[in-house]
Amino acid sequence: KFVKGTKFFNLSTKITSRRSPAVASRPALFFCPAVCVCVGGGWTGSVSRRTPLFYSATRPRRKFVKGTPMEPTYVTLDEPAPGSPFHYAFPVHDLEMAKDFYGRVLGCKEGRSSSRWQDYSLHGHQIVAHWVGNDYRCKDYFNPVDGDEVPVPHAGLALTVELFHELAERLRKNGVQFIIEPHLRFKGAPGEQWTMFFKDPSGNNLEFKAMVKQDHLFAKYNVAD
Repeated sequence: KFVKGTKFFNLSTKITSRRSPAVASRPALFFCPAVCVCVGGGWTGSVSRRTPLFYSATRPRRKFVKGTPMEPTYVTLDEPAPGSPFHYAFPVHDLEMAKDFYGRVLGCKEGRSSSRWQDYSLHGHQIVAHWVGNDYRCKDYFNPVDGDEVPVPHAGLALTVELFHELAERLRKNGVQFIIEPHLRFKGAPGEQWTMFFKDPSGNNLEFKAMVKQDHLFAKYNVAD
């Protein structure tokens, strides 16, 4: 039975034509008069009017449709962060330089790409470098935070203390210059944290931090200017 407004069929339908009673009592297969399908992990092809498209959930055994085996066209290099991974897109002036920085220097795993953009996994979060023209450079503004002139805008992650120091060492080995050197700020306060600032090749500001007590990331209190 076709449900109006959807592409789903009634799962309770049973096939009763020209089959033994034992076979006819099984949950129905669904048939499609068309095209290319992908079922059970990797078989595709043109199927006839009487080729089973998929089995109902009550028949868990995997089945393959008729067709030609096809090699996978993609790989997955990383897993999404738990919960709700954030998405952040940013402009760059040179996509190859951005790929070297985010891929080699920061160690981000590649995702999808085109000739004008490349996305990466930043600890399971999706960041995307978009080429916007050779003249682009980030325009900086500054705001004082605990004695530092912090560049704005900026983006980054709150790491563990261990990962923070591992990243700082990795950046030093790759010759990355810090705008604000790795150090501890808000000492003795609920928001005590390690922080560092640096730029990507297009001048985009990045901050990576590590809360001394991770559960204090959103501690609410007033900070003196």
